[in-house]
Amino acid sequence: MNEPIDILLFGGRGDLTQRKLIPSLFQLHKKGSLAPDSRIIGLSRSGISSEEYCEILFNALEEYAPKCVGTEEQWSNFTQRVSFLTLDGNSRDDFIKLSQILEEQQSRHRLFYLATQPSLYVHICRNLAENNLITGDSRVILEKPIGQDLKTAQEINRQVSTWFSEEQTYRIDHYLGKETVQNLLILRFANSMFESQWNNHYIDHIQITIAEKIGVGTRGSFFEQVGTMRDMVQNHLLQLLCIIAMEPPYSSSPDAIRDEKLKVLKALKPIKDEALQKNVVRGQYGQSANETEKLKAYRNEEDVPTDSNMETFVALKAEVDNWRWSGVPFYLRTGKRMATGLCEIVVEYKKIPHSIFSSFNSSSIPNKLVIRLQPDESIKLRICEKRMGPGMNIQPTELNLNPDQNANDPPPTAYERLLHDAINANATLFMRRDELEAAWQWVDPIIEDWNQNNRIPEMYPAGSWGPAASTLLLAKDGRLWNEMS
Repeated sequence: MNEPIDILLFGGRGDLTQRKLIPSLFQLHKKGSLAPDSRIIGLSRSGISSEEYCEILFNALEEYAPKCVGTEEQWSNFTQRVSFLTLDGNSRDDFIKLSQILEEQQSRHRLFYLATQPSLYVHICRNLAENNLITGDSRVILEKPIGQDLKTAQEINRQVSTWFSEEQTYRIDHYLGKETVQNLLILRFANSMFESQWNNHYIDHIQITIAEKIGVGTRGSFFEQVGTMRDMVQNHLLQLLCIIAMEPPYSSSPDAIRDEKLKVLKALKPIKDEALQKNVVRGQYGQSANETEKLKAYRNEEDVPTDSNMETFVALKAEVDNWRWSGVPFYLRTGKRMATGLCEIVVEYKKIPHSIFSSFNSSSIPNKLVIRLQPDESIKLRICEKRMGPGMNIQPTELNLNPDQNANDPPPTAYERLLHDAINANATLFMRRDELEAAWQWVDPIIEDWNQNNRIPEMYPAGSWGPAASTLLLAKDGRLWNEMS
């Protein structure tokens, strides 16, 4: 995009802005992806100057994204774009001041990034509209989770749509901005050898894991209102499932891709009645069993009630009820205080029907496509090969389908890519309103069952792979979680 743009960061002093948004915008600046004279305006209640704000941002950059620091000249040039305005969402005078700043460059595109609590989205949008700050070229980015359930999500969507059209509204899920997710689309739809076998004739099951090694930290009060089902399953896990399970779109246009993702969400078989107990695991981390680490329990975290029943772990078995995926289970799991931090998708193919090699039962080594999104992005295919030496001895090996990138030119981070797309009005990697609401519609009955029947989460030691019931979820189907990596 060659035209200047004003990027307004509501929640400009917040954790997300300091850890992710500013480092990403700085990277875009260094690469020349921000048009000259584009401005970045941080907005928060804090009464600080623009100079103090830039100093805070630089300290955060050094702490959270040291690889992005660059040269002193690059940072100095970047800060010429950055300013700070004290803004109280309830103060009309503050919005008038903002209006005066924006009116200095009336013809510019405007990107409003709402890095705040979702409860403030409608309030901020209303104030922007009442002060005539929304133009036909404006766009708004909404962070997740949008709403607490289907009803509240619909209400937020309804009210935001009063001032921003669907084409102007960008609902962000940063997992979709990862390089490997983009590569997965290419792998599937540009290679007939994969797409022709991407179905229930060849695939046994699919696992999607997002494991976090950290606990809730200082976000206890927030997490008590959300929990893992709302925080991770409703958005990240279901979005990854959509990318894996979607049909080939008619083109790579934003709506063509999002149409196919929506079909997956609508094809998800509801989990209800007996299946709720059989196919859903709810867990909460307790104190670590390892005495050397001494990781504390969730109920001992800051701002968490000592009798809390909020889940920090969810595992479930999902089914996509269509011709392609009938009979193929999708096992999803996510949790905090896990044994390690990773995000990966494992596509396990069916075993060969008969092994001709008597020296080793090769049918026990199924082929696997392992798509790693973090900590290191990669795509690897596990196959069987002959072990060196006499005899026909078989061993597994991995084909690297995503060679290491040039260390001097690392791929863009998820937020960098998504900010670039939003600046350039490319909505492909953002959720559409009907996608969001379809995801809530599927998740809501599970949460309602937990609340109505007082389902107590199963405890698991901090630093482990989760509750025993999670292992049993696959074991009763004769399968195991992929934890070798």
